[in-house]
This record gives sequence, C-alpha cells and structure tokens, in this order.
Amino acid sequence: MWRESKERAIGQKEIHDLDSHLYFLNHILADRFHIELAIVDGKVAGMIAYNEREVNQLYIHVDYQGMGIGQSLLEKAKVLCSGRLTLSTFEVNEKARRFYERNGFEVIGGGCENEENLPDIQYEWTVPQHDKDT
Repeated sequence: MWRESKERAIGQKEIHDLDSHLYFLNHILADRFHIELAIVDGKVAGMIAYNEREVNQLYIHVDYQGMGIGQSLLEKAKVLCSGRLTLSTFEVNEKARRFYERNGFEVIGGGCENEENLPDIQYEWTVPQHDKDT
C-alpha cells in the first residue's frame, strides 16, 4: 500500500527494496513516531506516522483515496499534537499539497533533502487561536 501510493504520487519507482522498507517501518519509524493504520474491509487503506511535532508519513491506498481516510488520520495527529505540526511533501505531489493546504497547513520552506532527490515543500499547521482559547 505504502509503496504503491508513493510511486503513484511522485511518478517514479521506489528506490528502496521491500526488505529495506520493512526495516525502516518496523525499526526506525516505529521507534520515533506513533503509527496508526486505517483498516477497511480487512485491508490497510491508509497509514500515518506522527509525534507531537511532526507528521512523518501519511499514505492512503490508491483505491481508497478521496474517501476521507487521510482527513481522519490527520485529525488524530492534530488532536494529539503540541499545538503545531510540520511535515514535508514532494513538490510534484500536487494532490497532497492541495490536501494539506485545505487542512490549514501553510508553506514554510522547501528544499531537496530526500533520497529521491526531488524538491519538497515544508508545511506547518498551528492550532487556530479560537481553538486555543476554548
């Protein structure tokens, strides 16, 4: 799910083999981030990896995109965050960029510090002032 979603989003094949990806998911990502899965009809439809400051991964299975799964996962991260969240997405991933911007994330930078050597965009979301007061 993760690999297919990423490949479709950025228009290039995954550069890591499956064993490397599984190691990253189970030993590196899981040590630093809370991982939640969205299960639909017994299948993994989406995943998010986040902590109180950052969304590191958010991928939705290509067959389940546009159904609100990403929205639901992102809302969980917002509720449990420290008041602000940052994330990066690939510049070529226009669908993700629109999604994050619709969800209140604002561009705070860009660059190309990723293994794919693709330009990325850094976003930040902060709890709206009226939510802080309640």
